[in-house]
Amino acid sequence: MNDLSRRYPAPDTLRSSGQAGDNMVQIDGSYGEGGGQILRTSLALSCALGKPVQITNIRKERKKPGLQPQHLTAVKAAATIAGAGVQGTELSSTALQFRPGRTSHGTYRFDVAETKGSAGSTSLVLQTILVPLCFAEQPSQVFVNGGTHVPWSPSFHYLRSVVAPLLFRLGVRAELSITAWGWYPIGGGQISARITPAHGLSPLIMTDRGRFLRVTGISAISNLPEHIAARQRARALAILGRQGIDASIETLSAPSPGKGSFLFLAAEFEHLSAGFGSLGAIGKRAEEVADEACNGLFSHLQAQGALDPHLADQVVPWLVFCRGPSEFTTTCVTRHLLTNLWVVRQFMDVDVKVEGEEGEEGSVLICPSACVDHMYRRE
Repeated sequence: MNDLSRRYPAPDTLRSSGQAGDNMVQIDGSYGEGGGQILRTSLALSCALGKPVQITNIRKERKKPGLQPQHLTAVKAAATIAGAGVQGTELSSTALQFRPGRTSHGTYRFDVAETKGSAGSTSLVLQTILVPLCFAEQPSQVFVNGGTHVPWSPSFHYLRSVVAPLLFRLGVRAELSITAWGWYPIGGGQISARITPAHGLSPLIMTDRGRFLRVTGISAISNLPEHIAARQRARALAILGRQGIDASIETLSAPSPGKGSFLFLAAEFEHLSAGFGSLGAIGKRAEEVADEACNGLFSHLQAQGALDPHLADQVVPWLVFCRGPSEFTTTCVTRHLLTNLWVVRQFMDVDVKVEGEEGEEGSVLICPSACVDHMYRRE
């Protein structure tokens, strides 16, 4: 692992950490990774902390810049739970002002396709509001319609098998379920989450993933010949078997209005799990789907870090609310991770240290502000 260290020292005051004179946090959406993650993390922190935020240059360098249906749904979801005033909620808008009120518990329903037909990710919409709802006064139930297994986003099964168990260690109670699968380009899936308020988040100390235990998985299809799921499973079992891994993979015909295939492998270790998935596509053989998922798993097993690259960046917004310092290692320091660390530093007095170069294994130390205790006080 490279010895390069990046330290982000704590600012003297919260205002010096990216806030304008009117106490509105200023976020440049083109920073670092420059994608929708900056928007989602900013909205989550804005709601949780009650701090207004202005985001400019949203997805500036993307093929379709600005807010797309998935991002608009995330904005609407955040505005709904926090009673926020919002400016800039038009399709393709590259600037947004968001002024949250108090986050309220309740039963919420959101549809990514409401503004414009889309298979945008339900998981990413849900991630936008999970953090603030975790600090609401009472439990909440959230339903999100759209894409559940689509490119460039965590699948529902990754959230349930990898993210949720790690958050449970912190003290987050989020029960996830799926009633219909949504594939690109139709979408039409539905996931739900029941979120129980936290009464204090424990720090994460995860520098060692522990002994490798097992691999489990699913090979799923919707409205396609069943032999596709069987071939995905058979190929994965053969590849894993050659490496001495005796995996358990279930085949599944998933309810959906669309067509699609998916293979997901969960690698279980003593202290946490990692997840690797691959989606089918027109002209893509079932065997290729299995190869992709297995290659992701093997790359992880060959490295020493505890958290897989996707889990590392997704856990960051939670760790800034923990009662004490958190430390973890990851198999890859990604630009997504570095960008999310930058975003949280614009909102909060957080000391962060990253060791390792982008694209290589590394470690992260996050020391939250001592003032996070107020997040758990119920009025």
